[in-house]
Parts: sequence; C-alpha cells; structure tokens
Amino acid sequence: MNYQNLIVAYSGAVATITFNRPNVLNAINQEVVDDLAACCVEIAAKQDEIRAVIVTGAGRAFIAGADIAFMKNLNPLTARQFALTGQRAAAALENLPQPVIGAINGFALGGGCEIALACDFRIASDAAKFGQPEVTLGVTPGLGGSQRLPRLIGKGLAAELLYRGNIIDAQEACRIGLVNRVVAAGELMSECEKLAAEIASRGPLAVRLCKVAVNGGLEMDIDRACHFEADQFAHCFASPEQKEGMGAFLEKRPAKFV
Repeated sequence: MNYQNLIVAYSGAVATITFNRPNVLNAINQEVVDDLAACCVEIAAKQDEIRAVIVTGAGRAFIAGADIAFMKNLNPLTARQFALTGQRAAAALENLPQPVIGAINGFALGGGCEIALACDFRIASDAAKFGQPEVTLGVTPGLGGSQRLPRLIGKGLAAELLYRGNIIDAQEACRIGLVNRVVAAGELMSECEKLAAEIASRGPLAVRLCKVAVNGGLEMDIDRACHFEADQFAHCFASPEQKEGMGAFLEKRPAKFV
C-alpha cells in the first residue's frame, strides 16, 4: 500500500517505516497519524513473514513534533479528537506483534518523542535530540508522552523533562534510559538493520510471546505477571518451534525456524 506521509519498505523478514515529510522535519498532523495507523494494520497482518520492524525519519529529523500550523487553530473538541487518534496510532505501533526498533536519526521532540516511546526500544544517532517541549507552547503532551515516559524512565526524570520542556542530547537520553545506546550517525541504519535481522533469526513465536509477556505484565502485580509469563511459556510447547529450537541445541546445529 502507498502512503502519502510514510515510506514502507520490506527486506526479507524486516519492515522499515520511514516518516516522510522532510520539508517540515516530519511533523505530525492528522494525515500522518492516519497513515501510521493504517500502516500498522498492514504490517500486523504480515506477522508470519515480517518478524521485526524499524521506524525512522527521512532527512535530518525522526519527527520534530506535531505540525504547529495544523494545531494552532484546533478547538478543545478537535484537539481532543486529534489526541485520541494519535494515541490510537501510537498504540497500534506499540502493539504490533513484531518487535519495533526506533532508529532515532535526529530530532525526536513532542509527538516525535511520543512515537519513539511507542517503539520497543530505541537506538539513537549521536545527532539525535529528545524532549517533550509542549509546555513551551502552552499545551501538554497529547500522544501518550505523559504516560509512557514515566513508565520508561521513572516519575522524577520524566516530570523534569515534561515540566521544563527542555531538549536533551542523545548521550543524556542514553544516561537516563530513554534510549538503549548511541551510535555514529552514519552507522545508525546498519546497526538497526543488524539488530532487526538478529531478532528475525530467533524463534518468531517465542519473540512475539516475549513481547506479549513484557507489555501485558507491566500493568500487573508481580504474582499475576509471573502467572501470565507461565502461560506464554506453556504456549511455546504447543509449537514445532520449541521442538526445533531444543532439538537443534542438543544436536549442536543452528536452529531453522519457519
């Protein structure tokens, strides 16, 4: 499917989503979130063949934020509708059955940081910048940033970023746990492609169920979460994948997952 604001490319078992509005630093408007939601439906339907997803931005930004020209004239009703549709698009990305790697190539501010937070983990270029500067515009985050950010880096660090609206560099983002690691700009995509290929080589059902266990268990108390994990573990033993993986280990050969 062709999208007005995204480029979706498939290479082997890996899909790459590129936000493609470089003339406005990939700023988010209603059409962008609609494209993202539709794209996630497309990729989710390919879970048997696509095993990992990379998300990045065209040009020098990941996503520099929401499109202020679009937002300026919203009223409370239309602003809430935009927030809800944007949240649904971010949730669709977060809930893809495949692991999602954020390849943060440049500015990830406001809505861009919120989309990055919906990825399973983030690898940042050394040129990347992060922040939730909405308060400098007289608004709050609207696409889940006030909820996902504290869950990822803790309430105190998140509160400081949210209340100050300041922008941090990639190294600081790594220090506080917002990104997994920082790589040179010229190596970002090759590093993310290597990670995606590595994930794609693992047992696809096991990887999907790991994601189910992590995302589902986060909102449970530890006892319920461990029972939930046991359910995913048990489910693996109904799959030929477990027989192949353990058989290959005992036979001292690489596993061949199909």
